[in-house]
Amino acid sequence: MKVILLLGGRSKRFWPLREKSLFPVCGVTLLEHQLNALSRAGFKDVTIVGGAHNLSAIRSQFPKLQAVKQEDLDLGMQGALLSALPKIKDKPVLIISGNDVTDSSAFQALKNAATKGRGAVLAKKVKRYFPGGYLTVKAGRVRSVVEKPGEGKEPSDLINIVAHIHPSASKLLAELRKHRSERDDGYERALTALAQDTEYRAVPYNGFWQPVKYPWHLLDLLPHFLETYAKRFKGGKATIHRTAVIEGKVTIGSGVRVLPHATIVGPATIGDNTIIGTNALVRGSSVGRGSVIGYGTEIKGSILGDGVWTHMAYIGDSVVGSNVAFGGGCTTGNFRLDESEIASVVDGEKIPTGRTKFGAVLGEGVRLGIQVGINPGVKICGGSFIAGGVYLEEDVRQESFVSMKNGMLITRPNKFSTKPAENREKYQKTL
Repeated sequence: MKVILLLGGRSKRFWPLREKSLFPVCGVTLLEHQLNALSRAGFKDVTIVGGAHNLSAIRSQFPKLQAVKQEDLDLGMQGALLSALPKIKDKPVLIISGNDVTDSSAFQALKNAATKGRGAVLAKKVKRYFPGGYLTVKAGRVRSVVEKPGEGKEPSDLINIVAHIHPSASKLLAELRKHRSERDDGYERALTALAQDTEYRAVPYNGFWQPVKYPWHLLDLLPHFLETYAKRFKGGKATIHRTAVIEGKVTIGSGVRVLPHATIVGPATIGDNTIIGTNALVRGSSVGRGSVIGYGTEIKGSILGDGVWTHMAYIGDSVVGSNVAFGGGCTTGNFRLDESEIASVVDGEKIPTGRTKFGAVLGEGVRLGIQVGINPGVKICGGSFIAGGVYLEEDVRQESFVSMKNGMLITRPNKFSTKPAENREKYQKTL
């Protein structure tokens, strides 16, 4: 069976991070994790659909993977399939969203339900409104898909997870060509039309599911990735000082150095050539390659990219891009004083995150001076410099230089360029 993995989204809601399918967690990108799950379920013939914004990067990391360019990104899933399906013969096809992370058992269940001539749609019961598609089902058969009905208008409590088997790729293509919609629900309309004559079974799924739309969704994904990829392992040339403490399942990459009195509490993963400094504490986190978690730093429940440097910092429940430096005494607040849910502003709208513990999100190349404080849920644009002593209460939307003067926050365009992470290797060798 052919698999079409949809990766054409432009990751706008993922800001200030970049391409979500290539963001590493526990040393594994979301795309790599999806391919692993499909392979375990027996699906080997995979074609990805990307766009001009991400296809070259995907091809460079996965040169042997079949790839198709989506011509019209504004058509969403419909546009992706209009580009991919003409290249497929008339046979069953499994459509997967790159944004929906599930267990491999989900794909196996779909395969079991989609007998000859019958389709299958993955369905999950939810208690809280989710801004996606909802299913109407009668006697186990899908009758329609309603995209984003609005809270209180849901036709059922069954979410439509984009993991669908269609018995005929050509029939799906023909139906997609009939439907044009300004609501970005052309695919859902086509599926609803097909379901009138072709049986599509709703496949109940109670396993792990995490959609990745906003950057904080990576924090929801982190425990699953740690459970999957963290194990008791020490790579070649890794050194651990006799006074250091390693507890639980901790993956330590090649060339890692754990200095005196450092503590790593698993599950956790430490990327190759990273240094965990004296008196540092890392717990329940993913730390990338070539990073320096400096003296007295605590990393808790967070995801750090490659080349992140810290010194006497606290980073809690945060997502940090690559090549980011924290000056001494920086703190990410991750808990409101009233202990209520933390919201984050996206396109001018406050979005509830579903989390009471949520720190900051920093894009690539951010530099923080000493004693910078960041309120819960704040996001910082990549390439921004935050001067020492600044306290951030709201997002830094553009690449900026932010400073304080006479108690006032001053934001101006950043005229300084972030140096490559490789420039710091000379300092790393002295530690």
